[in-house]
Amino acid sequence: MPTLLQLDSSADLGQSYSRNITASFADAWRALGDDHVVIVRDLHRNQLPHLESAQLHWPARLRPEGPTPSVAAERLQRELIDELLAADVVLIGAPLYNYSMPSTLKAWIDNIHVPGVTAPFDVDSQPMAGRPAVVVSSRGGSYDPGTATADWDHEIPALRIILGEALGMQVHVITTSLTLAATVPALADQLERSLEEFASARAAAEELARTLG
Repeated sequence: MPTLLQLDSSADLGQSYSRNITASFADAWRALGDDHVVIVRDLHRNQLPHLESAQLHWPARLRPEGPTPSVAAERLQRELIDELLAADVVLIGAPLYNYSMPSTLKAWIDNIHVPGVTAPFDVDSQPMAGRPAVVVSSRGGSYDPGTATADWDHEIPALRIILGEALGMQVHVITTSLTLAATVPALADQLERSLEEFASARAAAEELARTLG
């Protein structure tokens, strides 16, 4: 039973570009057959707490001396990791907030990135190795190569390291830029490009879903 884990983190519940694109991917996934399951975790509507304790960065066997995390915190972390491990494909809606990822998405990352469990450390542990991770990044501005803002995106590089290097996943990135062109007068002359990128991103998401499914 092919399982897609869909994570959305946009705070915009009405006009979000990233949510629209992840929905297109998920719809195309479901259309592949009744056996294609989608598990949705909305990281904005149901926000995860920040890590209760630094101890949760490690499995119990590697934790330094200190207070033991609460049963509830450990249970939640185990639930998130089990949900991840059950997924054949992970789909992440990751709008660019202040040049980085939303804190709601970072809280998920902090819970599931555990050396010695989901990433190698004292043991060669990469249970997600080879599985696809699809990152949908919507950006209000543009970060074209050669421009002054080319290196201002600190979201995608971090996600490539965590998902691709640490977890060993195959990372696919779908981007759509200038999402503020419809509402910010200073970007109005970029609206046509914005709409073209959005349409292209939706089409790419649908095609990738069919390919990976």
